[in-house]
Amino acid sequence: MRTVVGRLRWMLALGMGLSAIASIHAQSLTWIGGDGLSSGLAYAVSADGRTVVGQVRVNSIARDRAFRWHNGALQIIQMPVMFDGNSSARGVSADGSVVVGFWSPRLTDSEQGFVWTPQTGAQSLGSPSRAFGVSADGRVVVGERSGAARWVDGTVQVLSARTARAASFDGAVVVGILAPVSNQLRAFRWTAQTGVQNLGTLPGGGNSLALAVSWDGATVVGRAFNAQNQLRAFRWTAQTGMQELDTLGGDSTAWGVSADGSIVVGESQRTDLQSYRACRWTPEAGVQDLNEVYAALLSEGSFLLTAQAVSPDGRYIVGSGYNAAAERYEAFLLDTWRFGDTNGDGCIDDSDLLNVLFAFGTPGTGYTRHEDINKDGVVDDADLLSVLFEFGGGC
Repeated sequence: MRTVVGRLRWMLALGMGLSAIASIHAQSLTWIGGDGLSSGLAYAVSADGRTVVGQVRVNSIARDRAFRWHNGALQIIQMPVMFDGNSSARGVSADGSVVVGFWSPRLTDSEQGFVWTPQTGAQSLGSPSRAFGVSADGRVVVGERSGAARWVDGTVQVLSARTARAASFDGAVVVGILAPVSNQLRAFRWTAQTGVQNLGTLPGGGNSLALAVSWDGATVVGRAFNAQNQLRAFRWTAQTGMQELDTLGGDSTAWGVSADGSIVVGESQRTDLQSYRACRWTPEAGVQDLNEVYAALLSEGSFLLTAQAVSPDGRYIVGSGYNAAAERYEAFLLDTWRFGDTNGDGCIDDSDLLNVLFAFGTPGTGYTRHEDINKDGVVDDADLLSVLFEFGGGC
């Protein structure tokens, strides 16, 4: 500790001396793609924002391939055997080490769910099956196999529903879509205690689909038709029931939700553009077009089309957009916090400095590890300097 304090003293002096010339970094936008790739779409992000999973089109073979992007490097996930079909990664554990999704050996074959880890590679969940979500620790996988399915340590449990789309932190709460009821789809929420619970519809509306659930399992989001037969994003809790979320003017879908249910992300059609745009809902701001909120991060002609997922604390948002510089649609990772901000209050101050100091020499605290500013795997001098150089930003 004495060594850390000594370092802090000279860093404080250095930081004060450089404060006049240090630039203040705001949020950041990372496009995930590469030569020979197109149509990228990110479906999930780890808690610390270092790992993003999804699918990308490999132009040379005209096939979609599941990818895992980790610390800036994009990896195409190899399936258990050589295949000529498509593959897609749909979910990732909190630490980024477990990836789930599905693939087809040939375009005409039934899809097979998979679970991937660095140690085992991709392992099939059988055919036909699909995996859409995974618990924080990677032990519980949800998707479908002859109906909605929940795998715990590889053992499958079939639920009385059509498909499961997401799971809570510990996998104890599962949400998805019921089999048609009078030709109408219905959102559901499942626990071992309650079984499958029909979440109903928007007032006077029709089909409803549950697409994501908060870590505590209390908040469910998705899309449903309202009484005017308009497709609308919804947010459900036991206290409020299913509530329609505001839109940018047209149809909308909620694809992701934060751990506590307070931040929802998705897409909404803008009537002035006749096109969808990535958006975010919060209790304070209502619906926000991410292209407007983070316009400074977008080059001319670029736009964010859809937001598919948000990290547990709401910091990182992933999805797909158009990268004008590359002239193609690509997956994106949006960091909505300021560089050097460890607690998300928007101000780089004493508390951030102390957070880094107390986590010094560790990978960072919890799943998020926000004290590791530069994401090199350890909280060290470089992270202290990062906070010092940005000190006062946003305050």
